Amino acid sequence: MKNRTTHMAILLAGVMVMGLRLTGQENQKETPEGYQFTIDKNIPVTSIKDQHRSRTCWSFASVSFLEAELLRTGQGVFDLSEMYFVRQAYMEKAEKYVRMHGKNNFGSGGLAMDMIHTWKTHGMVPEAAFTCLTIGDSLPVHNEMDAVLKGYINQVIKNPNRTLTPVWKEGFKGIQDAYLGPEPTEFNYQGTSYTPRSFADGLGLDPDDYVVVGSYTHHPFYEEFILEIPDNWNWSSIENVTLNEMMDVLDHALDIGYTVCWDADIGEKGFDWKGGIALIPSMEIEDLSGLERARWDELSEREKVITQEIRQEAFDNYQTTDDHLMHITGTARDQQGNRYYLVKNSWGTGNHIYDGYLYVSEAYMRAKTIFFMVHRDAVPLSIADKLER
Repeated sequence: MKNRTTHMAILLAGVMVMGLRLTGQENQKETPEGYQFTIDKNIPVTSIKDQHRSRTCWSFASVSFLEAELLRTGQGVFDLSEMYFVRQAYMEKAEKYVRMHGKNNFGSGGLAMDMIHTWKTHGMVPEAAFTCLTIGDSLPVHNEMDAVLKGYINQVIKNPNRTLTPVWKEGFKGIQDAYLGPEPTEFNYQGTSYTPRSFADGLGLDPDDYVVVGSYTHHPFYEEFILEIPDNWNWSSIENVTLNEMMDVLDHALDIGYTVCWDADIGEKGFDWKGGIALIPSMEIEDLSGLERARWDELSEREKVITQEIRQEAFDNYQTTDDHLMHITGTARDQQGNRYYLVKNSWGTGNHIYDGYLYVSEAYMRAKTIFFMVHRDAVPLSIADKLER
């Protein structure tokens, strides 16, 4: 994952007509005139969380998505533990890393499919049962833990005895216990005793109901393939469709009330977190003055036209990489009627122009999406039929 420091100078942003605002009042943050957004679709989701100093966006995004699914299905508001998925995935990564003699990826990064895998194999727990804030911090701080775990597992592989001990896994778990707290095997939630398995099973969702779609020409369309990105340590597969069909999946899902988990490249100069917007400019940002960056009277010429070939070339040349996962929760338009997607991030809300959300253009989605994860019922039937095997 790339450093999330914004590479693009701030795009001046206008007053946002925020659909998730209950008061109907304008955003009180002072912003100069520029882009103005109206939200057209705003699907109910839970509050924004902050991954802070941890590389666990994959868990925060997929858990936010899962919490939205619980809202959509009438199960109510849940605050699930992101770190339960992180802990379970870390142990499995370590096992695979050892079996691969250190030749597989090992670290705290991951994909949305890791949440699905952990859910199926270990269950899940509420935040109250596993906060992982054991060292006095109020938010996750994992740099030291990540380094210690990596150092430990590398020494296990380099064991001079040339034979693994039977207790190396217990040592790994011991480090996790110290930094995250003991793994919850039984807990009480709202007056009822659960295990992670019974809690997950009682939520009424099925992990097999979720599909992952992307669009790449180095594999045949309408076939599954293992996505070749470093954080895919578990060798998860995705469904391959055309670029237009990938966007159809996104639009159809949102139109009928399903949110979408999004894996994307955010290392572009057009990704401006501070300004709350992501674009694919039609010319280099360095060639534009500050005022030109904020102009909106020529929006039709503002962005590149993204084709299947342009998208693939960027992926092949490492210009599009797996950087960050977020949660797409609705749609919006600017004052010229151009379509945007409302995206919930996991970097908190502090002093942010749109309180932790950003607006992503259609061109950016087409160019910089690694994959979408959606409920299978949100896939248009014409596309789902092509994917049936």
